[in-house]
Amino acid sequence: MDFSVNGLESLAGWASGFIVTYGLRLLGAVLVLIIGFWVVSRITRAVRKMMERRELDPSLRGFLVALISITLKILIVVSVLGMAGIQMTSFIAILGAAGLAIGMALSGTLQNFAGGVLLLVLKPFRVGDFIEAQGFMGTVEEIQIFNTVLVTPSNQKIIIPNGGLSTGSVTNYSANETRRAQWVFGIAYGDSYAKAREVILRILAEDGRVLKDPPPFVALSELNDSSVDITVRAWTNLADFWEVTFDMNEKVYEAFAKEGLNIPFPQMDVHMHQQKQ
Repeated sequence: MDFSVNGLESLAGWASGFIVTYGLRLLGAVLVLIIGFWVVSRITRAVRKMMERRELDPSLRGFLVALISITLKILIVVSVLGMAGIQMTSFIAILGAAGLAIGMALSGTLQNFAGGVLLLVLKPFRVGDFIEAQGFMGTVEEIQIFNTVLVTPSNQKIIIPNGGLSTGSVTNYSANETRRAQWVFGIAYGDSYAKAREVILRILAEDGRVLKDPPPFVALSELNDSSVDITVRAWTNLADFWEVTFDMNEKVYEAFAKEGLNIPFPQMDVHMHQQKQ
């Protein structure tokens, strides 16, 4: 009987010691887990609101918020397991090795992902902009996480990886509200440059789409083999650029014909001499 009582007392002592040693530690780990998850939810909510204020792309907002939430929760779980007395050194080493292997295998994909994030955050161009990049020109139809989709003027769809777009040169023709149009018109040798300049300036002045400030520029730019070249530059609103460009060619062609100004074409004069015997 005494043996049984002593055994029960020993068991009770061991149980109480175990509870004191590990129970408080486990309770603290659970509290840290609950509070940590609550803090993560507050952080992700604040990040989401910040992204909404900056008008970040909706698809990128959801992805980044989920990525931040998962990463923080994993860190909290690892910390809680360590508080509970579980050795995490080997587990973390395995995760690190797996992450390194996956990163090396997906290096190109990760580069495109990082490029997509940069494009959506920095916004060098937006959906609807007309750009030139990586040897292609077109209107931006969609900016995805890994690729950007362009539609060319001939309605061809071009898919460009974001890695090259984020590190290469991009010409955004839609970035500014105004754009300068430029033409080169040729007149024949012997025609009056002053008259040609007057005709061009009159056409520009009569077109309401051509901006008055900065004023149009007209100058004799080159004496070519078959023509006297006149460079013309004028500013328009972005929406009017292409119409003004094409209309100007038509108007100048018709006006030169009415004014007796000749638009030359490449030609060669051949002089033949008879050799005396």
